[in-house]
Amino acid sequence: MAFLYDEADTPIPPLELVCQNGIPLSRGMGSSAAAIAGGLVAANALLDEPFSANDLLEMAATIEGHPDNVAAAVHGGLRLVVMEDNQIYTAPIRIPAELQAVLFIPENRIATVDARRVLPAEISVADAVYNMSRAALLVAAMEGNRPEYLKIATQDRLHQPYRETIFPPMKVIFAAARDAGALGVFLSGSGSAIMALTQERAMTVAYEMFDAARLCGVEGRVEVTTPTELGAHVVSVSSND
Repeated sequence: MAFLYDEADTPIPPLELVCQNGIPLSRGMGSSAAAIAGGLVAANALLDEPFSANDLLEMAATIEGHPDNVAAAVHGGLRLVVMEDNQIYTAPIRIPAELQAVLFIPENRIATVDARRVLPAEISVADAVYNMSRAALLVAAMEGNRPEYLKIATQDRLHQPYRETIFPPMKVIFAAARDAGALGVFLSGSGSAIMALTQERAMTVAYEMFDAARLCGVEGRVEVTTPTELGAHVVSVSSND
């Protein structure tokens, strides 16, 4: 909030701020991006919205250090985002109808610095091509309403094999999700949360992921949610709420 007030060249007034961030920390779920977007939207509303959503995105990317998570937090939905010469290029990607996300959220955290430490300094051309082709296929799967492509499109060679070394049960939970009918499954961000995509078997996938984790000695919980096109926004509440 202070960042936006500085951008508006306006002193920030005395205020009381209560932050109820329902996104668990250090699970690779973008909790910091959500908090940043919420703070900027709140500050912008208090100033009668002098800044556009794109302005807020630029501020959020500056605070976060990159635009990846904040683009979705500000604009909502699934977003393509690229930063080039300090300019952000972003576009929405349609999400197939009835697609649901099943999240297994472990009790144990993985600090981002630890998740980055296990990544290699160099990658092979073959692995780079492998991931680039699947990133393109992921866009085709979403935009073309071809959910059957998600199994291949969510495969990875650049980070998940390395992060499995600090969270070995990941492989078992992945297999359980696929066997239960998940369309695709992957590590959420740098982990430790795991996300599976499905259209018809959400509760079955959730149960099998939870059970596989339990058998590996990993405590956690599952959440079934539906993607939304709505980004950070103001919700009015009465004084009694």
